[in-house]
This record gives sequence, structure tokens and C-alpha cells, in this order.
Amino acid sequence: MNDTVSEIDQTYQAMLLERSGEERLKMGCSMHATAQALVRASVLDSDPLTSPVALRQALFLRFYSHEFDAQTQQMILLALEDVRRQGP
Repeated sequence: MNDTVSEIDQTYQAMLLERSGEERLKMGCSMHATAQALVRASVLDSDPLTSPVALRQALFLRFYSHEFDAQTQQMILLALEDVRRQGP
């Protein structure tokens, strides 16, 4: 859905392009960190006792599950369990 008036959209795009690459990268990183914090809060709200492994898995599923088929998802979820055993 796009309910933004074309003129406003063009103005916004121009404002973004006026920023340096570094500023745009920082904005993107900040938006990703915010999205991750919101997902983390949502997971912990539904189960405050969620383990760190389950939290990592939930983050992966929310952000990246659409990128992988079911078999690859399972391999990644298992690898996320093993991260804890292998150390930081």
C-alpha cells in the first residue's frame, strides 16, 4: 500500500539522498536495532522466561525465515543452539 502523495514521496527521497552514505548507513543500522529491540520485547512479553537460545531462534525466524526453505531453517536453528555450546 502506498498512500503517500507523489510530491511528498519525491521530496522525502531527495532529502534522503542529500545525506551522506555514512548518515544513511547509520539510519539503517538504527532502524534495524529498533526493529530487533521490538521483536525481542514481543518475544519476551509472550514468554518472559524465554532462554537466550530460544530468543536468538525467534529473532532469526522473524527476520529471516522467509529467505530459507524449511530444511535450511532447521539447520540454522540447530546451529543457533550450538552457538551457546561453542562459546561467544
